[in-house]
Amino acid sequence: MIGMTNSALSILKNTFGYDQFRDQQQAIIEALIAGEDALVLMPTGGGKSLCYQVPALVSEGVAVVVSPLIALMQDQVSTLHQLGVRAAFLNSALSSQQQYAVENSLRSAELDLLYIAPERLLQPRTLELLHQCHIALFAIDEAHCVSQWGHDFRQDYLELSTLHQQFPSVPRIALTATADERTRGEIIQRLNLSSARLFISGFDRPNIRYSITPKDNAKRQLLTFLEGHRDEAGIIYCMSRKKVESTAAWLTDKGWTALPYHAGLPIAQREENQRRFLREDGVVICATIAFGMGIDKPDVRFVAHLDLPKSIEAYYQETGRAGRDGLPAEAWMVFGLQDVARLQQMQANSQASEQHKRVEQTKLNALLGLCEITTCRRQAMLRYFGDKQEEPCGNCDVCLIPPQTWQASETAQKVLSCVYRTGQRFGVNHVIDVLLGNDTEKIARFSHDKLSTYGIGGELTVQQWRSVIRQLVVRGFLRVDMDAFGALQLTQSCRPVLRGEQELFLRQELPKQKAKTRDNKKAIIDPDDQALWTALRACRKQLAEEQGVPPYVIFHDATLREMLKVHPRNHQQFALLSGVGESKLGKYADTFIAVIEECDALEADQ
Repeated sequence: MIGMTNSALSILKNTFGYDQFRDQQQAIIEALIAGEDALVLMPTGGGKSLCYQVPALVSEGVAVVVSPLIALMQDQVSTLHQLGVRAAFLNSALSSQQQYAVENSLRSAELDLLYIAPERLLQPRTLELLHQCHIALFAIDEAHCVSQWGHDFRQDYLELSTLHQQFPSVPRIALTATADERTRGEIIQRLNLSSARLFISGFDRPNIRYSITPKDNAKRQLLTFLEGHRDEAGIIYCMSRKKVESTAAWLTDKGWTALPYHAGLPIAQREENQRRFLREDGVVICATIAFGMGIDKPDVRFVAHLDLPKSIEAYYQETGRAGRDGLPAEAWMVFGLQDVARLQQMQANSQASEQHKRVEQTKLNALLGLCEITTCRRQAMLRYFGDKQEEPCGNCDVCLIPPQTWQASETAQKVLSCVYRTGQRFGVNHVIDVLLGNDTEKIARFSHDKLSTYGIGGELTVQQWRSVIRQLVVRGFLRVDMDAFGALQLTQSCRPVLRGEQELFLRQELPKQKAKTRDNKKAIIDPDDQALWTALRACRKQLAEEQGVPPYVIFHDATLREMLKVHPRNHQQFALLSGVGESKLGKYADTFIAVIEECDALEADQ
């Protein structure tokens, strides 16, 4: 095993350009090389791919990587080609002649890694082909797709237990960034991984700043947020296809390079928009959850949500697409009462079993709790996944601007009483009109100006009452009946509050302040380095365009930043940069060294 470990370290340095393994990578790699199965939970950007790529290069035979996204296999394989690794993919994007060539390479033992979609892998013809080859290992990426309790279930993943049945001696590794205890159990059961070693790395992504705020003119809020991310790549998630398209069009009118992505667009348009996002700088994708899984783009600087996702797992998975390079990134979300009501209605109308509905409701309640929490969001999210952080993170909106709470028991009683006395038939606006004592046609028509709750809420503004009602819905004291045109209705849980038996503290909505900033110096390019930074990025972009690959396939931003710091002048110095292995050293050292020398010479002349 010592020899194998040394080989793995050598490959890590010479092929991938890294000096040492991170966290549990070495233990996972040693387990696979020893023929053991493994289930790996590791945050996005934590280095999951190395856990199977290194064993693939150490062991004899080919590693078969199961990936759910055909469109992104090309970039994954292109990245490995840059490193001098023999890799290919098999999917419907290839012509018959190209597929035949890949199959021949496989039979001839000319591949180290083969990427394949689950539906292609499970075809009898493919399984027969694999039986003719020496298989080093199977890697099942995005393994949470096997879970019907998860947020991204894929039917084809259910059949992947076939691999254990047909190739019992071949080690398997299942990998995911998000899985609570229930989802973990289902992955183990459905993939026959009961004897697999379990590796759980911390879920924390400390470079991501989390911010969640109530909706108050969402478009204006989004524009304010985006001003801090000019010329940066980002993803904006919306619940509906219509909203995706309208948001992209609106941002385009505002001067942003914004592209839509959802399952209803023509395939050619989806592929082109995704290609531009991956290969151009500063592109913003407006998308439904149809976009994102397996995105390898490391320099996504923000993920924004204009609507609530369905669970903390979905939120964590989607926000995790930001900052894969370890540099500062932001996860920003706005939410409102309509989001809560819509998701609750979708669950109520679902054809799923009652058990499944209960699970989904529990997951939604946990997400709503995260939205309204008055303590560190990161600690709450990590706790949800069974992880923990002893101290508040200092890098979420709650830590940066601690919210104030207030004793709201009497105020809540006013709302609950008003909802009851108006017959639980009216929506938010009408209930607030009654509380404020407004003179409206509807109030006159229903004689609600005669109620005891009419005009008893003058101490709060419309926006403050909206905040109170939203928090009461989130806490489960009120529900919104979308089938009754958004009517507010009491729940059984509200009785102790209504009777004065339960004290209630709510978050106080304050005028928005500018958040205190953490030390984000590593995200800022020193003005003295700006010329070289621009030149290095231009050089990288030109090389990428010549080869038809995304710029990050050449080098990550983190490697360019090291060039700014070190100014390597020869191959020996260039080889010490993180992410520079033997292949990239030979391909690119001279080109980037020439750019550095030219910029240094220009600076010396000034």
